[in-house]
Amino acid sequence: MSNSGIQYRTVCTGKALETVEAHSQDAEITMFGANFCPFVQRVWAVLEYKGIPYRYVECDPYKKPKELLELNPKGLVPALKLTEGRSLAESTYLEEAYSPPNVAPGAYPSLLPPLSDPYARARARLEGDRVNRAIVPAFYRYLQAQDPEKQVEHGREFLDGLDEFTRQMHPDGPFFSGSELGSHPAFAATCSTEDLYLDSYARYAENRPNTSQVANAINAGRGLP
Repeated sequence: MSNSGIQYRTVCTGKALETVEAHSQDAEITMFGANFCPFVQRVWAVLEYKGIPYRYVECDPYKKPKELLELNPKGLVPALKLTEGRSLAESTYLEEAYSPPNVAPGAYPSLLPPLSDPYARARARLEGDRVNRAIVPAFYRYLQAQDPEKQVEHGREFLDGLDEFTRQMHPDGPFFSGSELGSHPAFAATCSTEDLYLDSYARYAENRPNTSQVANAINAGRGLP
């Protein structure tokens, strides 16, 4: 498909496509996503990790379907369509908080350390906020920079953010709070093949006009949408 002559993918590939096909039937939760979007992937991986039944709907990022706009007027993904006309749309909160209603407490695994360790839970939330506020914007600034000096500047900013994040991690890893969640196959199940991401992120690396709302926000010096 294309938008103003720009080629882009509208279908997942590899393991991600297999997962989409396995979640094509109606379910209590419908997730609207886009194949190259990392914000979609982190919510998608949580649904897989928790084993929550859902239906996946692929959205063309440049031709947003009416059903998505009814859930989120900005047309951003991920967005969850729930029962009784309810919806949720914001990956930071979706990945941490949401589980289907009418299930017993503890029926689905938590992404945070146990309630008995409030300090560890607070640290996990703080570092998640660091990722959203510092590391992700630094990555896009680095990716979109066209001036060589800016590329070096933003590359260092991105690496500094990653270094600080890893210093705060559990010493044995492999994930932030230790061994939990980590190498779960949910992550592989939501990954397309490398060529899809290379095609998708070439738009950012060339800083093409109207690449995305994220790219526009970075160029304008605004916070991410």
